[in-house]
Amino acid sequence: MLAACEGSLMALFDLPQEQLEAYRPARREPGDFAVFWKRTLAEARAHTLNAEFVPVDAGLKTVEVFDVSFAGFGGQTVKGWLLVPHGELNSETTGETTLPCVVEYIGYGGGRGFPTDWLVYASAGHAHLVMDTRGQGSAWRQGDTPDEGVSGPGVPGFMTRGILDPETYYYRRLMTDAVRAVEAVASFGRIDPARLAVAGGSQGGGLALAVAGMSGMGAAPDVQLVLPDVPFLCGYRRATQLTDALPYGEISAFCKTHRDKVETVFRTLDYFDGVNFAAYAKAPALFSVALMDDVCPPSTVYAAFNHYAGEKQLEVWPFNRHEGGEGYQTQAKLAFLRAHWG
Repeated sequence: MLAACEGSLMALFDLPQEQLEAYRPARREPGDFAVFWKRTLAEARAHTLNAEFVPVDAGLKTVEVFDVSFAGFGGQTVKGWLLVPHGELNSETTGETTLPCVVEYIGYGGGRGFPTDWLVYASAGHAHLVMDTRGQGSAWRQGDTPDEGVSGPGVPGFMTRGILDPETYYYRRLMTDAVRAVEAVASFGRIDPARLAVAGGSQGGGLALAVAGMSGMGAAPDVQLVLPDVPFLCGYRRATQLTDALPYGEISAFCKTHRDKVETVFRTLDYFDGVNFAAYAKAPALFSVALMDDVCPPSTVYAAFNHYAGEKQLEVWPFNRHEGGEGYQTQAKLAFLRAHWG
């Protein structure tokens, strides 16, 4: 039993918790940060959204499933699943004609998988859109969306694709997709656009913060609730100083090789930092952090949380690594949704 536990825990390696709670580092927001994102989304909207929701038989009796596609960055097709509780849309029995919706983004390396991977929110009475992740979807869950963007020299993975210029960086495409996913589901007649939440763990949490920030700056549709778990894509400079774990380690490896490009790299990343997005976000948020997390160091999560402009709560998991609260956090998120949406 002892052997099975070895490696499952690690000692605290970041700041003590009392210092984490006060940790609010100076932000490195580019002067044209909001302008950059408003222009990026305006360019995306030059392409017709072309959102499609095709019913599929997933073998489920309590949940209806739709195969989703919409035009993301550059008009490129992005896939997803929409799950809605079967029968909940019958206004004769529920009194509701539309449903609140959770838009969820996926962790690094994963794709949309099968509809049966995503039953919690629909089972709790919410519609649930799961956005596929362009170019990923092979490391631990399959996906269906290619990445057709500009790349250039890079370390294997996604963190350094096009990293020498904000215009070509991979996460410009993915964060644009994340906003367009909200626009797509808001266009579906069975969804209440006044009750939209964005959610995700790790990379998905970073994308949720990006969408919330763009919503707060008036560049994206209004989102009412934000659920970022152990969010990635926050505090890149500190993260790469604290951990060599992947995916942040991809950035360190790139800088190790491209010694003359270090400042260029981090100037690009400032446009994609969840700490900067958090300062614009206004929707009520439920964060989570794990104090033994060596993938997304706790101080990077606290930096985003402490800069978050809206009403906020934080679930702290002192003895967990990047898995965070898992089922416990799921219970907290469902309670948070109930508190706001009934």
